[in-house]
Amino acid sequence: MPVYRIDNKKIMFPDPRLAEDDGLLAIGGDLCVDRLVLAYSNGIFPWYADGDPILWWAPKERFIICPSEIHVSHSMRKFFRKHEISIRINRDFADTMHRCRMKRENTEEGTWINDDMEAAYKKLCDNGLALSVESFIDGQLAGGLYGVSLGRCFFGESMFSDMENGSKVALILLSKILEDNGYVMIDCQFETEHLKSMGGKKISFEEYKALLAEGLNHA
Repeated sequence: MPVYRIDNKKIMFPDPRLAEDDGLLAIGGDLCVDRLVLAYSNGIFPWYADGDPILWWAPKERFIICPSEIHVSHSMRKFFRKHEISIRINRDFADTMHRCRMKRENTEEGTWINDDMEAAYKKLCDNGLALSVESFIDGQLAGGLYGVSLGRCFFGESMFSDMENGSKVALILLSKILEDNGYVMIDCQFETEHLKSMGGKKISFEEYKALLAEGLNHA
């Protein structure tokens, strides 16, 4: 199947079911707020290397965590009892996203978070469509994560840890808040062993679309 080229003149995407086997759907466009909202509302997200054109993805299998099913291991329960633990929402979205970028920038895999992405997702946050979560362990900033929040769906983008279990604390306590507010899923996009150990599971794109419709209150 072809990879679709989109431009900046019209905010639209092809049907995500037309994506390549690896999930690549389209190329081009921009990162304006309306386009990003349309993308996430249809199970599409941008992921590309700095200096390359924007690539839009819609993998045929998705990896999610149901907030009510977050797994808290025995060792993490002990960790919570041993330390003073807390989180803050949107302490500093731009700082948290940049910390995620810096943690990945020095790894073998590198990062997809560039200046344009940082500016675009900060605009989403300013419009109440994205949020960051920062964890504190014994009063010290320990880690965090950020993502897009639409309806009752949270689309996780990246995490960082500056202390042991920093990102785990952020994800566990965020999951409890999302559960209390009726969120249907945390979209993790791709499977990792770390997220699998915390209750993540693979679902088909059709199952994913049904959850998306429920969370966004689409018929």
